[in-house]
Amino acid sequence: MPDIIHLLPDNIANQIAAGEVIQRPASAVKELLENAVDAGATEIKLIIQDAGKSLVQVVDNGKGMSETDARMAFERHATSKIKNIDDLFHIRTMGFRGEALASIAAVAQVELKTKREEDETGTCLEIENSRVTRQEPVACPRGSNIAMKNLFFNVPARRNFLKSNAAEMRHIVDEFTRVALAFPAVFFSLSSNGQQLMHLEKGSLKQRVVQILGSAHNAKLVSVQENTDYLNIYGFVGKPETARKTRGDQYFFVNQRFIRSAYLNHAIMNAYRDMIAQDSFPLYVLFIDLDPAQVDINVHPTKQEIKFEDEKIVYAFVQAAVKHSLAQFSVTPTLDFDLDPSIQGLDAVSKPVSDEKKAAVTSSSLYQTFTKKNQAHFIEPSQKSELKHWKDFYEKPSTPAKPGEPAPARTEGPAHSQAAHTDIPGLAEASSIHRVSAPEEAPSLPGMPRPGNKIAPIEGAPLQQLLNTYIVTPTNRGFILIHQQAAHERVLYDRYAAAAAGKGIPSQKSLFPATLQLSPPDAILLQELAPDLQILGYQIEPFGKDSLIVQGTPADTGQGNEKAILELLLEQFKHFTSDMKFSRREKLIRSMARQQAVKAGQSLEDSEMKALVEGLFATQQPNVTPGGEPTYIEFRKEYVEKLFGR
Repeated sequence: MPDIIHLLPDNIANQIAAGEVIQRPASAVKELLENAVDAGATEIKLIIQDAGKSLVQVVDNGKGMSETDARMAFERHATSKIKNIDDLFHIRTMGFRGEALASIAAVAQVELKTKREEDETGTCLEIENSRVTRQEPVACPRGSNIAMKNLFFNVPARRNFLKSNAAEMRHIVDEFTRVALAFPAVFFSLSSNGQQLMHLEKGSLKQRVVQILGSAHNAKLVSVQENTDYLNIYGFVGKPETARKTRGDQYFFVNQRFIRSAYLNHAIMNAYRDMIAQDSFPLYVLFIDLDPAQVDINVHPTKQEIKFEDEKIVYAFVQAAVKHSLAQFSVTPTLDFDLDPSIQGLDAVSKPVSDEKKAAVTSSSLYQTFTKKNQAHFIEPSQKSELKHWKDFYEKPSTPAKPGEPAPARTEGPAHSQAAHTDIPGLAEASSIHRVSAPEEAPSLPGMPRPGNKIAPIEGAPLQQLLNTYIVTPTNRGFILIHQQAAHERVLYDRYAAAAAGKGIPSQKSLFPATLQLSPPDAILLQELAPDLQILGYQIEPFGKDSLIVQGTPADTGQGNEKAILELLLEQFKHFTSDMKFSRREKLIRSMARQQAVKAGQSLEDSEMKALVEGLFATQQPNVTPGGEPTYIEFRKEYVEKLFGR
């Protein structure tokens, strides 16, 4: 039998390796930008065509390469960063394994122009499918200019798995942002299809953060700076009001390398405990510098996951540094102990305690009782106390009132009046308790009506709002407790879904169009959503770099708060992006319904409650929200009667 094991050809081996390193155009952007940084560049330009599918080009003014180095750079595991095994544990550069260029050349058509300062001419290389097709001298400035064209041209199956241009562009912007944040002393620019999206001048870290996240964050950043013998932590965290429902603006860097770490994120969440909502995420851009020997960065193909030698120490330092910064800048909640000036003038405050007064105080029974451990309940009642007979206030009179005489005043005490004013909340609370404790006789679950006995609110019946959140209304077989936010979300969802499938919602032109200044990723996302938003009544057009203008809004909504609505809509949409089973339009419709629904805690007029209840039961599925949460709980008449033993 002949031998069956053989070595793979280099081009096939490179394509397999490229599957780990180059997953999409953004992966190539990351590798090429990091190579430019390692080359000592002070100016780096990224040029994109067709969301990276046609062209990814990086131009830098780094030290460049010789003719031999340019040819060697595309060989597998060819690197200038590692010479022996010890170098692997002292990595301070971004790249070091020599896989990036070889992987890119295996799945794209690559053109490289590079030149060193001391060379008269540069070198031009053209590589396709891991094979050099052209090599010749060329006139070019110092540095490197590498262009990756037609990604996955020789692997059509991989190319078919790429997302839409807008989605791939968002990934590219994310990678560009991470590298640009890590090196604020380097100029970066990003151009897409001939239009410049980002222009980041050299500056301080705060200037770079504000350039990327938006000028609105300038006054909402808290500086973090802690230096220790083991590690240094610096950067910025956002004030509690910057917390969002998504993790978008969270960046961790270790030795200027972007990483993902749920463990360190947990440390920051602990530092913000009791300052933000549990389902919110704070903003932070934090850098950790420590000895490379304490970190293993070679545990993941993209190097975005690392291992610390002692994670607990890093966790403690990060949490302490963030807590200290929030406290130092008076962001944490504090108690105000300022006294009224009139209180300061009292004798008890202004005059010292004399020996006679001290002796009188310490000899009292009250002082003696409180100074004994666990004896506070033995306080002796004072003879002068006006509350000596307080229990009589709640007891019935020993003798009934004579005919014609008014009843004693204490029979109408607080207990009676309180019961008279809390009957409705008490009923709702008791019902919810019994519903849990008696599942067999519990009120019918929403969406499970009995055959031939469909639930229907009684027309014209009075509606009652409880706790500014719930609406109680009688029905043909009992009563229901409606959650106003969940109900409105169902009404809006059906309306938007019908609009998306039909004519669309009419739009009214704005007399004074609102201008939105967004961060580059949000601007790209909103441009992607603009066609679907137009169906729902919003007319949005580009208006310069990272800016959009709202020309029209839905005809039945008020004007003046378009900016806040669309910013919150973007946050809500990003909250849904992790759910892959929905289309983009479905995510948008759900986001708008949830974001624009009336919120819990908002008081409603009778006409608003009536319109909400009627709108809810006019929908196709009134019992649940689009996300499957109940919109109301039903209490059947027979069940309520059993609660009272009837």
